[in-house]
Amino acid sequence: MKNKKIMKTILLLFFICSAVEYIEFLFIRTDMTFIADNIITKIFIVFILFISLKSFQLKFSDIGFKFKGILKGIIYGISLGIITFTISYFIEILILTVNGHSPSIKFFITNFALTGASNSLNASLTAVMICIVVNILNAAAEEGLFRGLFLNLGQKKYSFKTANYIQALLFGIWHFVMVAVSLYDKTMNLQTAVVMGIGYIVLAGILGIEWGLCVSMTGTLWINMSEHFFNNFISNTIHVVSSTGIDELQIIRIVMSNILSLVIVIAVSKIVKK
Repeated sequence: MKNKKIMKTILLLFFICSAVEYIEFLFIRTDMTFIADNIITKIFIVFILFISLKSFQLKFSDIGFKFKGILKGIIYGISLGIITFTISYFIEILILTVNGHSPSIKFFITNFALTGASNSLNASLTAVMICIVVNILNAAAEEGLFRGLFLNLGQKKYSFKTANYIQALLFGIWHFVMVAVSLYDKTMNLQTAVVMGIGYIVLAGILGIEWGLCVSMTGTLWINMSEHFFNNFISNTIHVVSSTGIDELQIIRIVMSNILSLVIVIAVSKIVKK
């Protein structure tokens, strides 16, 4: 592929996947079913990956799906998620306690919403297994597309740093759909949507940068896939319930966790370079 066509190709693939994403989020609403997630988009991404890799004469191992370091990557990724979310949950509970809201931790399954947990399901074994499978698919699809394919293609024209920022920005924009859903459902006004949209793009972008750094250090997707899975699974299952609502400070919790995670990865990357 000629270098001048790389950015156009990345954007074309992004817009195709985004079109499917918005159709599912706004009209099909798979997240409001017992699946509690938008699985059609993730399956479509996997299909796009197969087609794209064949077209670009690449293998899945070329974009980070290697057998090397699977166990170590999973351990590091899950550990990173546990450390950062333990701290952020603790701070969230502390804030609610200080304000007299009597918080407690509850385990039940929901889909993610900007305004807190929604579409609650009982934590039956079947529901938990569906949640696990869906979140594994979600992590594999998004990591394969953004940190795998886009980062790989981007580096054929740009430096790693620039390519990493590009995929992170696209990853942030990808998650703007959450704001679009809130606007569509009229649970958020336009002014709030603008603020939340910018914040959400930055929030997801932070993770995109962090997970791109993980790829640069290991050459695989396993650390970011594992943390990605853990982050989503925890957000779907572990909730802070207080006298005034459920997951009222969820966004603050996630922001704290993401920033802390990025700081840790940057620190480790600097140590590795030395």
